[in-house]
Amino acid sequence: MIELAPSILAADFARLGEQVRAAEEGGATVVHVDIMDGHFVPNLTIGPPVVKSLRKVTELPLDCHLMIENPDEFIPAFAEAGADWISVHQEVCRHLNRTLHLIKSHDCLAGVVINPATPVDTLEEVLDLVDYVLVMSVNPGFGGQKFIPGTLHKMRQLSEIRSQRRLTYRIEVDGGVGHDTVGDVVRAGGEILVAGNAVFGSGDPKKNAGALLKAATEAALLKV
Repeated sequence: MIELAPSILAADFARLGEQVRAAEEGGATVVHVDIMDGHFVPNLTIGPPVVKSLRKVTELPLDCHLMIENPDEFIPAFAEAGADWISVHQEVCRHLNRTLHLIKSHDCLAGVVINPATPVDTLEEVLDLVDYVLVMSVNPGFGGQKFIPGTLHKMRQLSEIRSQRRLTYRIEVDGGVGHDTVGDVVRAGGEILVAGNAVFGSGDPKKNAGALLKAATEAALLKV
């Protein structure tokens, strides 16, 4: 099933509740929350208090993407604030298995993220543990970046491994997902589509979300 997860990084924070509701009316079924620490990635964003506020304005799952060093220190706080899904980067987790178990111990879905330069085979030992794998299709840190086409093979690879090993994780894609790229992403195996500018950049988030979801669903139907 194709799902749209609008990234609030591109939303107007002065009207966050209103914009999230509009995207939901357009068919969004997950809210993607980018958490950056200024160390692992070159940007600072939000912490648990914003997640707690967001929890009050939507019943959709909150998908918290931790682009931070030492995620173990913050996982309990984000879970307590209302996160439903929490994903961590393979590149920062020295004890990835333990970190994923920590997420699950707080009753959240556990995801693992790989940057554009990180190969899929680095995840071989945790694919039976994760609920989803997030493929970064831009280098993390800022919204509005151009999609990196070379990441498509990772989605195909993850789809093949899942089928071969009879696993159940889902494939999420974040970075440069828009009308010009969504077809390729879905055909390569992307199922949970994170989109920021394409939903909140300009115009009506409801219409933007609906149009992007329609394009993604049509691509999925044409997938061979």
